[in-house]
Amino acid sequence: MNAIRRSEERGQADHGWLKSFHTFSFADYYDPRHMGFGPLRVINEDRVQPGAGFGTHGHRDMEIISYVLDGELAHRDSMGNGSVIRPGDVQRMSAGTGVRHSEFNGSKEHPVHFLQIWIEPKFRGIEPGYEEKRFTPEDKRGRLRLIASADGAEGSVLIHQDARVYAGLFAPGEQARLALAPQRQAYVHVARGGITVNGVSLRSGDALEVTQADEVALAQGVEAEVLVFDLPVLQQA
Repeated sequence: MNAIRRSEERGQADHGWLKSFHTFSFADYYDPRHMGFGPLRVINEDRVQPGAGFGTHGHRDMEIISYVLDGELAHRDSMGNGSVIRPGDVQRMSAGTGVRHSEFNGSKEHPVHFLQIWIEPKFRGIEPGYEEKRFTPEDKRGRLRLIASADGAEGSVLIHQDARVYAGLFAPGEQARLALAPQRQAYVHVARGGITVNGVSLRSGDALEVTQADEVALAQGVEAEVLVFDLPVLQQA
């Protein structure tokens, strides 16, 4: 089964220095039909103006992944980490028992465009942690490259949840398939461009929930950059 989440249906916020689209309920945007998908809780598409950013603030019990599409994103946190990530870099911060951090546009001249992704951890109260890895365009060209996983497989960043996150770049003629095991589901987010997923045509900002299926099939990409989340089916309390 497929459920489509169109780009224009997302929540929106425009603070001048920040323009954001919320795939799931976040901050002032609330929609009980879109609270998350399995342990995937947040996909925010953010554009931050030069020299601006998010001041120091706190998080707990969340796996936070930053994925830069254009520009530079500067990070500093209470664990002593400080870096600037660029397109191709994947940053993971495990908030655990508590961490404070800030995120700013690392450029005084150009906007930064990035995705911030939150995944609920399997266990609460873990020790905070930080990691970043780089994945080149060649790593992702015409395939799904594992970028985050519960065991750090294939050089991916490690997240504390039974989830696997893939990134891929697709042009016409390039195809990829991802098998889904029983009791697994997938969420496909198109970061830019256009692509067909399981026969459904998607464009930049669109997403597709894939449930009760045995695979995710991607084809007919046009300058497409795609994230695919392989997620457990959570049992209802």
